[in-house]
Amino acid sequence: MPDWNTLLIGSALLLLLALLLWPEHGLYFRWRGRRRLDSRETIEDALMHVHQRQRERRAASTLSLADTLGISARNALALAQDMEAKGLLTVSSDGIRLSSEGHRWALQVVRAHRLFERYLADETSLPLEELHQHAHRLEHKLSPQELDKLEADLGYPTVDPHGDPIPTADGVLPVDDSQSLLEWLPGTPAQIVHIEDEPPQVFAQILAEGLTLGTVVTVVESTPTRIVFEANDGEHVLAPVVADNISVREAPETAPAPSFERLTTLKVGQKARVMALDDICQGLTRRRFLDLGITPGVLIEPVMQSAFGEPTAYRVRDTLIALRQEQSDMILIDKNGR
Repeated sequence: MPDWNTLLIGSALLLLLALLLWPEHGLYFRWRGRRRLDSRETIEDALMHVHQRQRERRAASTLSLADTLGISARNALALAQDMEAKGLLTVSSDGIRLSSEGHRWALQVVRAHRLFERYLADETSLPLEELHQHAHRLEHKLSPQELDKLEADLGYPTVDPHGDPIPTADGVLPVDDSQSLLEWLPGTPAQIVHIEDEPPQVFAQILAEGLTLGTVVTVVESTPTRIVFEANDGEHVLAPVVADNISVREAPETAPAPSFERLTTLKVGQKARVMALDDICQGLTRRRFLDLGITPGVLIEPVMQSAFGEPTAYRVRDTLIALRQEQSDMILIDKNGR
């Protein structure tokens, strides 16, 4: 005879487990999904999606939100409604838009992302094409006070490594007056001031061409199928969809650059005068150099080199400091200025 009590208890347990753990619909998965929707990361990613859509003059929707965040359309609708109740969004038949408070918050996320990209570019060896994904993971971590400190430590940078302007703590985003390379007048020298880092495949192609911020280019041919321009003493050919990710302004008139040498060329016992820090020396590295007294006009002298070649000990303002070769290469000197 079957033990009906045991069967009933077993069936009840199976039903309870199904209610709890049924994929997507069980109470546990619904609780986990609800918790994710309430997380700071999800809310900020949603704000960034709507902000990006508004910049592109495209309407955001629950479907586009679901696709971007990797959630169901039902959860995307619940998220949008919750954020609307919090005063961050407005949801209508015309789509989803940021409220004034949502726009303010979104700009702070933009600020955090671009400051982290600036930090990673200046202080790590990460290649440019990897900055975005790492900054995306970090942008949700800091409080406003911690973000202010990061900005101060970086020396209040105004643009990220791709040339995008960094919003201020007050939520002011500088006006971008650059133009797409597609729209630039052929024959007029222009300077690259921004390179869009998405999609990654297009960004990688631009970097492979050796094009960076500050590069001066001159368009020689612009057709619906290709853009031909001169840069870095060579000719480049890009598809319009790739060239459209490059923004330029009129190239500034430049005086001939002084012929300064790098600190690494100075031998032990020689003295030279610091003339400048290389433009690639930014952020915390530049700030440390200045704190160490490495400023234009100061005398510097290598006094001892490690048996392994680096670091090298230098005397600056009667103090010994140790610099690696990659650091010394950023310091420009005049050997005749001593």
